[in-house]
Amino acid sequence: MDTHGGQEPHPAQEQPARTRDALTDVPGLRVGHAQRDGDGWLTGTTVVLAPQEGAVAGVDCRGGAPGTRETDALDPRNLVERIHAVVLSGGSAFGLDAATGVMSWLEEQGRGVQVGADPSQVVPVVPAAVIFDLGRGGRWNARPDAELGREAVEAAAATPPGAPVAEGSVGAGTGAVVGGLKGGTGTASTRLASGAVVGALVVLNAAGSATDPATGVLYGELADGLPHIPSEDEHAEAEILRSEAREETDRRVAGTLRPALNTTLVVLGTDTALTRAQAQRLAGSAHDGLARAVRPVHLMHDGDTVFALATGARELETGEFNEVLAAGADVVVKAVVKAVRAAGGVDGPGGVFPSYSDLYGPALPGADEAGSSVEHEERDAGR
Repeated sequence: MDTHGGQEPHPAQEQPARTRDALTDVPGLRVGHAQRDGDGWLTGTTVVLAPQEGAVAGVDCRGGAPGTRETDALDPRNLVERIHAVVLSGGSAFGLDAATGVMSWLEEQGRGVQVGADPSQVVPVVPAAVIFDLGRGGRWNARPDAELGREAVEAAAATPPGAPVAEGSVGAGTGAVVGGLKGGTGTASTRLASGAVVGALVVLNAAGSATDPATGVLYGELADGLPHIPSEDEHAEAEILRSEAREETDRRVAGTLRPALNTTLVVLGTDTALTRAQAQRLAGSAHDGLARAVRPVHLMHDGDTVFALATGARELETGEFNEVLAAGADVVVKAVVKAVRAAGGVDGPGGVFPSYSDLYGPALPGADEAGSSVEHEERDAGR
């Protein structure tokens, strides 16, 4: 059901005309962002909206400082069979309140676990996870709330099937940073030889770095084997700018207790039919991708959390699950690179965080990670 009360098509009927290199290439999944980035605000919320009937889901958290809600419900040993949305948000633990607005909207649409005789008696299942962005570029008390969560889910519901997904400093990635640079939101997808789709949405806010300190190359591009390697002069100049930004950030936060709290969040999606245990395994595979694109990862001040959603529109072929697992890690690497390249720098009361493009310039024309998913052409093999 959409915001006008109309019935959504089954995910299997939602076949976009072209792929967007985004999580929304998985039929049935929609993404909505809402953010505040002015007047003392630098934070936001992103919602991944499942199909009307929900999606099978799993979760895998490997960071030492997670901020989550309803993740225990996804344990395959527990009752919940399907979830109805996933909320990713800034605001640290305060930002979990954004899920309340999403639940309220879903309840109004009659979407949730039926718990009573009346069709309106539903309880939506909405797992959520947050990043730490408090006071980093905006006021300490400028945090996502239920209103912002509702805005994000309404944005998701209003998008057509297969819509492009905005990347960079948007949604939950609005106040994100990574290794002293501006982080953000990125998304990517791939289609297997069988036709199955695997997509990822990443909110990159890591204590570790996405770049090789010796060369400035993005680790995720090294993983692809065809990185653009900055010249020695380019890298030396970039390191001077980065050092100046760090010194200014230290000056602005002097005298305050500011541990390097972070967290990277991921939603993986696939149109294959998975069991809850398989969805949990898929969530785990995404951490392999994070480890290839961010170093170090899963630290005590990270809360790295991955959700995996399976819409079940396509039966899993014999032996195909291993391909889905491998693809899950691959699209996470790609989404991390796109998040870094799409982010814009910020100069706020909580510090100066230049973007990767501020230091090294935009990606070379034709680079696969360059630009947004709106502009991405169907370049993956098999498409």
